[in-house]
Amino acid sequence: MPFSRPMRRGALLALAAVSVLITACGGSDDSMNPENTSTRYGAVQGVNDSARSGTYFWKGIPFAQAPVGALRWKAPRPPVAWTGTRDARSFGASCIQNPRLYSPGNANTFDASVGDNLVTGHTPGSEDCLSLNIWRPATGEKNLPVIVFIHGGSNITGYSADPMYDGAALAKKANAVVVTANYRLGQLGFFRHPALRDTAVDPTLTADDQSGNYAVLDIVQALRFVQETIGDFGGDAKNVTLTGQSAGAINILAVATAPGQRAAGLFHKLAPLSGGISVATSPGFPQPANNLAGNNGYIPALNPVATYEALSNVLLAKLLIDDGTAADAAGATAWIQGHSSADIAAYLRGKPASTVLKVGVRTVGGLPNSTGSGPIPEGTVVATDPIAAILAGNYVKTPLLAGMTRSEGKLLSTFLPLVGHPVGIKLPDAQLFPILFDAAKAKAATFGDIINPAYPDGAAYDPAIAALDAKFFVALRDNMLNAFITQTPDKVWSYRFDWKQEAAPWNDVYGAAHAFDLPFLLGNFGPALYTNVIVNDANRGGREALSGAMMASLAAFARTGNPNDAALGTKWPTWPNKLVLDASPTAAKISVE
Repeated sequence: MPFSRPMRRGALLALAAVSVLITACGGSDDSMNPENTSTRYGAVQGVNDSARSGTYFWKGIPFAQAPVGALRWKAPRPPVAWTGTRDARSFGASCIQNPRLYSPGNANTFDASVGDNLVTGHTPGSEDCLSLNIWRPATGEKNLPVIVFIHGGSNITGYSADPMYDGAALAKKANAVVVTANYRLGQLGFFRHPALRDTAVDPTLTADDQSGNYAVLDIVQALRFVQETIGDFGGDAKNVTLTGQSAGAINILAVATAPGQRAAGLFHKLAPLSGGISVATSPGFPQPANNLAGNNGYIPALNPVATYEALSNVLLAKLLIDDGTAADAAGATAWIQGHSSADIAAYLRGKPASTVLKVGVRTVGGLPNSTGSGPIPEGTVVATDPIAAILAGNYVKTPLLAGMTRSEGKLLSTFLPLVGHPVGIKLPDAQLFPILFDAAKAKAATFGDIINPAYPDGAAYDPAIAALDAKFFVALRDNMLNAFITQTPDKVWSYRFDWKQEAAPWNDVYGAAHAFDLPFLLGNFGPALYTNVIVNDANRGGREALSGAMMASLAAFARTGNPNDAALGTKWPTWPNKLVLDASPTAAKISVE
């Protein structure tokens, strides 16, 4: 029988009361659709991927305002709250970059267009790129450890949507919330021109705006956003592990050693992989240091402020010549001297980002490549000497896990001339990519197809790489870890990744090269740049066993600040001892040196 009007009214009031109660307790929609989450900035709709990966994920969430227009070359500003529900089911745009092997395709994915861009010079990505991605186990558990990963790419390339950085496998294995984030690249991320630092032109400029270290500040802002919102995704904001590889490692070390400990409270464990933070004059750094000048000295991680200021001036002159404003370098100098800081700042910000990047990499009017990029040790955002800061205790003290691979330089063999050896990989990116991308071509390649004939085989190649590693990666690692143990001697661990079970010739071309530990640590052997090199049926057993042990160890570190885990099969002592990570074709082989 239908309700009478008084009964209907009473029932509706009761339902309304229940609805209010449910909303106050967090909302029934969240329990039925856990991928729909509310944050202080607005609601986001993610993906319930429990059936495939055992996770929920959210992608492309903005952690800062777009650094465009007047905000180009300024510190990131917090995002503006949005209305309605934001679609967070797919990655945001990568940060715009010159094309390289590690750049995204035109759809922000790893596909054949990466190779097309290497040929055409197209700059993939967007200036509006400051977003992050979140994965968590498909459970209702709260207060999970948080792992924030910062990608590498020499600070001029890379993107958080790279399939190698997918966070699902690690989130599931580690029972943690995994976050990846973009940051500005190249001379959009690191640029220190005096016209952009003139407070007479812009009295609102902060010291951060003037620093030139916009990419480092992007990472700090991403960490602030994590602190503000990660609880909404089930993460514990008081237990954040900050990790990064290569340029990502350098950048997170810059964050950790920033003056005034500005990042205190934003993370609680630190895991820099294949990176250091020395300047040429850092205490304990081997001499002579060469600042990439090619004098066979040791190679520091950071170059002087003057180097970056010179690069900024060179880029401005090249832009003026490129668009016809000036005929040559002398004309560019005259134009700069005849214009105010306001004119120059407006000129620079008026250039399309793609033009800034393309002109930077070219030789224009006899002026050289000006794309050198990395933290600028100017003393406000980045310490003037981060190693000295560590030795003085002026950094964010946390447990630290560092890693490097046995043959880092095999991925960076263009640096070999810096230590007196010929370049290793002889193919430009545009010719190497099709081989890596095509499984049949990768399988058919020979050592001589890839490597300079100055190195007839792996036996000739390995000593040259060892010399590069000794003067670059090993020197940086030792300088960094020897500084850290003066402050926290019982909280510093280091590993060396030795696995080289690729099929020939790749076991000699790359072996345990720079970044080859990441698929193991993140659990991703699917489509990515080096998949066709790493993966084969013969090495599956050992590869997967080693990956499982490495992921379990990172999970332990994220939970407790100690990477020891039963899956390692041995006790991992603190530095100066190191764990050696290796495998036979069928089983993990983990030992201590």
